[in-house]
Amino acid sequence: MADPTGFLKHRRELPTRRPVDVRITDWREVYEPFPEPALRDQAGRCMDCGIPFCHQGCPLGNIIPEWNDLARRSDWTDAIERLHATNNFPEFTGRLCPAPCEAACVLGIGDDPVTIKQIEVTIIDRALAEGTVVPIPPSARTGRRVAVVGSGPAGLAAAQQLTRAGHEVVVYERADRVGGLLRYGIPEFKMEKRVLDTRLAQMEAEGTSFVTSCNVGVDITADELRSSYDAVVLAGGSTVGRDLPVPGREFSGIHLAMEFLVPANRVQQGDLTETTISAAGKRVVIIGGGDTGADCLGTSLRQGAASVHQLEIMPRPPASRPPANPWPSFPIIYRVSSAHEEGGERVFAVSTERFLGDDEGNVRALLMHEVEMVDGRFQEVEGTDIELPCDLVLLAMGFVGPDRAGLLEQLGVELDARGNVARDLGWSTSVPGVFVAGDMGRGQSLIVWAIAEGRSAASAVDRYLTGSTDLPAPILPTRRP
Repeated sequence: MADPTGFLKHRRELPTRRPVDVRITDWREVYEPFPEPALRDQAGRCMDCGIPFCHQGCPLGNIIPEWNDLARRSDWTDAIERLHATNNFPEFTGRLCPAPCEAACVLGIGDDPVTIKQIEVTIIDRALAEGTVVPIPPSARTGRRVAVVGSGPAGLAAAQQLTRAGHEVVVYERADRVGGLLRYGIPEFKMEKRVLDTRLAQMEAEGTSFVTSCNVGVDITADELRSSYDAVVLAGGSTVGRDLPVPGREFSGIHLAMEFLVPANRVQQGDLTETTISAAGKRVVIIGGGDTGADCLGTSLRQGAASVHQLEIMPRPPASRPPANPWPSFPIIYRVSSAHEEGGERVFAVSTERFLGDDEGNVRALLMHEVEMVDGRFQEVEGTDIELPCDLVLLAMGFVGPDRAGLLEQLGVELDARGNVARDLGWSTSVPGVFVAGDMGRGQSLIVWAIAEGRSAASAVDRYLTGSTDLPAPILPTRRP
């Protein structure tokens, strides 16, 4: 810590977002480049705490004060080494993680926290641009084979760790390209897919193999998988979207969020000339106020929606932490994402009662009412019925668990009370040699937790195969969100 008063000299600063009227005409990432001198000033705000609670906020155990100081000194080579020591994919987390590390920053007790996420993404982007991110193949091979089912962040993290430990790793993906929801769920304006492709090229050079367009449990049975590999890692994610079974759900024009986002992303990948579900010229209603809803919002605006309303059953959060939500817990406060800044109207504390259709079976409106919390349950506020016209409804209310048909049924793995794959403290399922990591075992969660679980499960698999391991295991299986 060269300047103990850095946090007094410099205010928190983030890169500028490109003008709204410009960025909604394309699909590029929304942020302007951040000048290096400004980045060094932001890194200098880190107080190098004796007890750095940012470590507690990050499930990966990122060594944040160290790479903050290295960035301040423009020591980019050592900075990326420290960053990669705990995080396989900082280019993903630096763009997509809500930064619980910043919520736990000690400076945030009485001031704005350090811009940890921006420093992180700057370190990795600079390393990629300068070519210092190179393949790290294993020095020796173990002769053991591991199948990883699912190529989202948990599966990719487990695969890279196990490949570097010397095992032969094959990643199976049912889509035609690798990446899971990183590929087809996250819009380009949040993360351009060149970022993903660069990392996948590194993994292939290290020796990880990828098999796409393969639905394990259909194209290859569970028995065939287990007989071909010494261990299996289930990392298929929580992919079953939460539906809304209210009257009128059968009308045309009502879709789960991923039914809308996936073809929109396929257009950007060049697979489709036009999307199969378009918001162009339509009155769009998004039900769900989280990140997936914001992704639907930004996508709808870029497709030329006539109007967009985003509905949330919870009341509008406060602007600052309430007493019941103290530091260093993650603050439940009102946030404005880049998509919210671009347009649309957010409506809080409402619940959809039914959908209304026209004579041709298309949705034309939804009937909703205001709600309030009474004894821990949402209750309708009498006399608040509202009919909201709409041509396209997108259900973005989260995910309820993994697909059970096919692979999970064939394996016969036990499920927990929430319908996720049950696992012990060693990341093992009820079936010997079969492990689980990420949302498939945890339930819907953050990308940073998926990577941490993938790394930890890889350590458990390495120990199972060889009797010992040098791979880090940052966390134990928990239900923490």
